[in-house]
Amino acid sequence: MKIAMIGQKGIPARSGGIERHVEELSAELVSRGHEVLVFCRAWYIWPIRNHRGVRCLKAPTIQTKHLDAIVHTLTSIVLAAREKVDIFHIHGVGPALLAWLPKLLRPSAKVIVTFHCIDRHHQKWNWFARLMLGLGERAAVYLPDATITVSKTLEAYCRMNYSANTKYIPNGAQVPLESADAKLLEPLGLTPGNYLLFCARLVKHKGPHLLIKAWKQIQMKRPELIKGKKLAIVGGSAFTDTYVEQLKKQAQDDDSIVLTGTQTGDTLHSLFLYSYAMVHPSESEGLPIAVLEGMSYGKCVLSSDIPENLELTQEHGLSFRRGNVTELVEEMIMMLEQPDLVHAVGQEARKFIATHYDWKDIAETTDYLYQLVQLEPGFEDIKV
Repeated sequence: MKIAMIGQKGIPARSGGIERHVEELSAELVSRGHEVLVFCRAWYIWPIRNHRGVRCLKAPTIQTKHLDAIVHTLTSIVLAAREKVDIFHIHGVGPALLAWLPKLLRPSAKVIVTFHCIDRHHQKWNWFARLMLGLGERAAVYLPDATITVSKTLEAYCRMNYSANTKYIPNGAQVPLESADAKLLEPLGLTPGNYLLFCARLVKHKGPHLLIKAWKQIQMKRPELIKGKKLAIVGGSAFTDTYVEQLKKQAQDDDSIVLTGTQTGDTLHSLFLYSYAMVHPSESEGLPIAVLEGMSYGKCVLSSDIPENLELTQEHGLSFRRGNVTELVEEMIMMLEQPDLVHAVGQEARKFIATHYDWKDIAETTDYLYQLVQLEPGFEDIKV
């Protein structure tokens, strides 16, 4: 089959869960004999033409906070129709607003939408954007030939709010086997085993401001516990420059808090591999790839107790009440005091990810869904 991936910023992924999802899924689908086209935004990553066997095509866009995604989706769909693709696979509820268009431009093709998260809950959007994202949710579940949800929580959300029958196919992770160069940490002022890691886009709903606040409270309560240790905040802006500046001010004059900016490739690999543990205090998620990746490295992950995080950390990690800085401080202190527990939890997490969230299995299930939508109506009753 010829498959178009639409809605992501591009690959290789520099940041963002959807971009990582599309990169890994596309590469696995290519290995299964499909031709995969990923439509990219020039400002994100270009001039990549071929990545891991995946064709990367540039589609025009308008690089502003509110127009970037929808304009790029429109131009990507038009270009994909010209390429005569068999499957339009749209990622995200914002791009899903245009899920009707492929049916007009190429009626023989099928449309899949992956519902990655409830974007209208994200604090960076104004009222109009949230209204459009709410409409995008309806489009995501009613317009395509099939809808994928990446977490059981989202699957239940679509069933309860829209009476929609979606297909649960989670995000995944590759359990890393190769070593990493610890010297890559030196320019960041970090040393192996001596830092807690936060890795996500720097947007408010991911909670890095809460983490910095908790770290400073630990400094006051238990300074001896974090002597020689640091907090590494890995990630960059996502049209959130004002918020990033607030984080920099919050962390200024404290050399134990390191804002590394966006990191990729070997440096990101080293950051995960050599971290002591990972903290993810987010308030809204789909199924967090950063947490999946941290666990795949054998790291103990402390997350907020939102349902999407707890799908991963309830039995194979640690959690605290969402937004509760006091509990976050207590759990972080406990982690720092008990390295043996942190190691044991991390090793069990690694086994859990390897068993249940392997990209090869996820690609196989997605491939099967592609084949089902090619059949006559009624495939919805077949278990995926």
